[in-house]
Amino acid sequence: MEARRGLILINTGPGKGKTTAAMGTALRAVGNGMRVLLLQFLKGSWHYGELAAVEAFGGRWVMKQMGRGFVKVGGAETDPEDIRMVEEAWDEARTAILSGEWDMVVLDEINYAIGYKMLDPEKVAATLREKPEMVHVILTGRNAHPVLVELADTVTEMREVKHAYQKGILAQRGIEY
Repeated sequence: MEARRGLILINTGPGKGKTTAAMGTALRAVGNGMRVLLLQFLKGSWHYGELAAVEAFGGRWVMKQMGRGFVKVGGAETDPEDIRMVEEAWDEARTAILSGEWDMVVLDEINYAIGYKMLDPEKVAATLREKPEMVHVILTGRNAHPVLVELADTVTEMREVKHAYQKGILAQRGIEY
């Protein structure tokens, strides 16, 4: 058995909790003195609560929104501006992973960017194969690409059993956002 090395983790599936689980792991890493970068692909919708909480870690946990809020897919062609933003986000992610400056890099919602054909999964896989040995990388979003699932050390699929919205309950502050 290998002693210690950076892991590749994927949180995927249709259920709630993929980003939340990644943030919990990031919190644990920061608590262990590690530096964490969380890049959010596409959505760009961190609420003030998450951003304010992360500021308390004084730069050991940095969160960046790389999208512009909403990506229109299906029907019309994907907006070239969204594709440009995903490419920019990927460039930053790749640089961060390979830099060795971060102990953990969370690529939040990257699976959506790949699923929407805005980012080539082979590019992501190539970077993951050449990452520094001790860097952990977490990828989130539904429908993780098989190439990445194969490459990952740990893959967790969230499965929705029941959700409050099915009873007409709106998203709750502190739970969904």
